[in-house]
Amino acid sequence: MTTVRPQPRDRRHYAHFSAIGTRWMDNDAYGHVNNVVYYSFFDTAVNRYLIEAGALDIERGEVIGLVVETQCNYFAPLAFPQAVDAGLRVARIGGSSVRYEVGLFAAGEPLTAAAGHFVHVYVDRQTRRPAKLPPALSAALKPLMNPP
Repeated sequence: MTTVRPQPRDRRHYAHFSAIGTRWMDNDAYGHVNNVVYYSFFDTAVNRYLIEAGALDIERGEVIGLVVETQCNYFAPLAFPQAVDAGLRVARIGGSSVRYEVGLFAAGEPLTAAAGHFVHVYVDRQTRRPAKLPPALSAALKPLMNPP
């Protein structure tokens, strides 16, 4: 069986970008951003987009997104004080779930330093049972489905 090695993606793969600043504390003893911080960048990119699109009310929304799966491939190091461009796209929308794909680029670079995904299952805030995606969320996700 042949294993396909993950490859960096270019910016055309993503539909939306936001800037994320690295912090001094993000670097580890090896002088680059620690791997766990990349997942924080993923979370920041997705939730910032949803909040700015009016699709996520973190305090009073009837549904909340819980991360049930996450994955990341690393291609090049990032380090403080670099700025990071987070590319975002939606790969799949289900009845109550969404697979987000995120690419992290050193500012101005054409290929991802890291690329991965996470899956949100949207649940009722009170019962924590899967819930249908609200119309505002579905509408906000559609522009992320097919990057130009």
